[in-house]
Amino acid sequence: MNAWLSVIGIGEDGLDGLSSSARALVDGAEVLIGGERHLAMIPDDGRERRAWGRPLHALVEEIVERRGRQVCVLATGDPLTYGIGVTLARHIPRPEMTIIPAPSAFSLAAARLGWSLAEVDTLTLHGRPLALLQSFVQPGAKLLLLSNDGTTPGQVAALLRARGYGDSYLSVFAHMGGPQESVIDERARDWGDRVCPDFNTIAVRCVAAPDAPLLPRAPGLPDAAFQNDGQLTKREVRAVTLAALAPVGGQHLWDVGAGCGSVAIEWLRAARHATATAVEQQAERINLIAANASALGTPHLDIVTGAAPAALTNLPRPDAVFIGGGLRHDGLLDLCWESLRPGGRLVANAVTVQGEAALATWYGRNGGTLTRLAIARAAPVGDLTGWKPFMPVTQLAVHKP
Repeated sequence: MNAWLSVIGIGEDGLDGLSSSARALVDGAEVLIGGERHLAMIPDDGRERRAWGRPLHALVEEIVERRGRQVCVLATGDPLTYGIGVTLARHIPRPEMTIIPAPSAFSLAAARLGWSLAEVDTLTLHGRPLALLQSFVQPGAKLLLLSNDGTTPGQVAALLRARGYGDSYLSVFAHMGGPQESVIDERARDWGDRVCPDFNTIAVRCVAAPDAPLLPRAPGLPDAAFQNDGQLTKREVRAVTLAALAPVGGQHLWDVGAGCGSVAIEWLRAARHATATAVEQQAERINLIAANASALGTPHLDIVTGAAPAALTNLPRPDAVFIGGGLRHDGLLDLCWESLRPGGRLVANAVTVQGEAALATWYGRNGGTLTRLAIARAAPVGDLTGWKPFMPVTQLAVHKP
């Protein structure tokens, strides 16, 4: 089938900013679909027009129902940069679509600042939790953010102040590329109660105070970064555990017996577009996991309340599994191994004799790598210093062919 659906990026300059090919597709469409702002740029000449609505999947179904007619979807800037084009490409075969982008908000903002997009982190806060920003706030980082509305810049400034980044610079661009374009430049600490036009993009140059906590994306965050009740995989062991799990973007982790969620959270921070499910049976720890996920920039962590192995039923099939608790349950290791995708990694840690015995038995049958991790930290001994050992951890790491 020939392309019947066109997805056209349009800027604040409206039809005048379109290329001749994009303009031809707009002019030749039988059906126009877009936001109210987009449709207002097109003179009403009697053609069928549909404004975006919610839920989005209903709009996609309406578009598919019009297969065979010439349908044009109007989108802001680049439709494949957090735009409707991404959703449509998941449901409509690519040969049936023509996609013509306009400059994205990220490209426009970078051009105004002279920033190289290759050196910038980009993300959207439109319809998404502000907490997503947490893992991107790093000393010297440059960020470009799509806003949810006019209050988003103030929320970003407040988050930066709370993290010890009050000296960071914000540039908020509104209505870029059109006659109403404006910009506000201000430090986060001086932002106050300003409210911007709803259609805005935020640029942030992060400046950390000397005492601002350093929370890198590399595995091994300080133990103090996590709220916990003592059920926490210690920093050194956690770093080794994440190295064995090998976080990869787009892959899914099961964190079984998640405790305060530290391993799942670090998995998500280490690999963009990765996903994870934290399984924990104690209700009070569920609240700790949720709080830690929000504070450390991974609010999309899926949290399941329940005891393994029963709680693992119907979960998305994992590419990696970490078992931090529950080894006393017969069959847990076998179930996780069977559920694991080919090429996946299984890592299990034990601190009790019984847990260690379960790992040794499974290792004897199936192989892998069995490692004893012994950590000691320097601590005061009277007016001197000695070594304070932690409980040794036995770790099983296995790669599935």
